[in-house]
Amino acid sequence: MQSTAFPVILVIVIIALVLWRRMRAAAKPVKGSGYRLLLPLLFLGFGIFGLLNPELHLTVKEVTLSLLFGLILSVPMIMTTNYELREDGQIYPKKSKAFIFAVVGLIVIRLALRSYLSGLDPAELGMLFYLIAVAYVVPWRIVSFVKYRKLLAQQGSALPQ
Repeated sequence: MQSTAFPVILVIVIIALVLWRRMRAAAKPVKGSGYRLLLPLLFLGFGIFGLLNPELHLTVKEVTLSLLFGLILSVPMIMTTNYELREDGQIYPKKSKAFIFAVVGLIVIRLALRSYLSGLDPAELGMLFYLIAVAYVVPWRIVSFVKYRKLLAQQGSALPQ
C-alpha cells in the first residue's frame, strides 16, 4: 500500500510546487532581455549523455515516438504561456487558468504512461520520459522567449525618443 502512496504524494507535491512557482512569477516582471527563460534548456542538455549508456536498448521508433509525443505535449504549454505589458511599463507573465490545467494534464498523462509502460526496464523508461520532457520543454521555452522578445521590442518602440 505504501509503495503506491509515495508516488501519488510526490506528484501532488510537484504539482503544488509548479503552480506555486508559476503564481509567484506572475506577480513579478520578467527581468532583462529574457535569456533566463532559456536557462532550463542548458540544464536539460546534461541528461542527453544518458543516451550513451550501453545498457539502454532503445529503438529508433521508441525515441522518435517519445520526441513526437513531447512535441504534441508542448502545444498546450505554448498556447497557455503569454506575456503582457502592464501600466508600469514592465512585462509580466499572463495569469492563465488554462496553464494550470495544462500542467496537471501533463502530469496525469505522464502517470498514465508510466503505468502503461511498466514492463520496460527502469533505465529505458526514465530515458524515454526524459526525451518526452526535452521535446516539450525545448519548444515551449524557445517560443516563450520569442513571445517575450517580441513584446520587449514593442515596449522599446513605444518608449519616447
